[in-house]
Amino acid sequence: MAKPLDVTDADFQKEVLESDVPVLVDFWADWCHPCRIVAPFVKEIATEQEGVLKVAKVDVDENPAVPGRYGIVGIPTLMLFKGGKVVERIVGAQPKESILAKVMPHLEKAAA
Repeated sequence: MAKPLDVTDADFQKEVLESDVPVLVDFWADWCHPCRIVAPFVKEIATEQEGVLKVAKVDVDENPAVPGRYGIVGIPTLMLFKGGKVVERIVGAQPKESILAKVMPHLEKAAA
């Protein structure tokens, strides 16, 4: 069972930008209640899409450089990276179905 990978400022380049598969990054913080609402959905997506999607989590309090580089001003923010580029941005707590609706088209293209 896949689980989200904890990514830091130090390994973001390697784990996300240089990934061979699309990466869904959850920018979150421990004190953020909406982040806790989204967390189970992110974990389920990591398990369900294992092999075609990497799922990562970046704690914005412990790793301020990456969120700053991508203009993260509100959390939770989910960003989908493909080929090292941002292809989707989802801001705020969203239902799992809404997250998948934005992510899946990019996975289908990757698998085709």
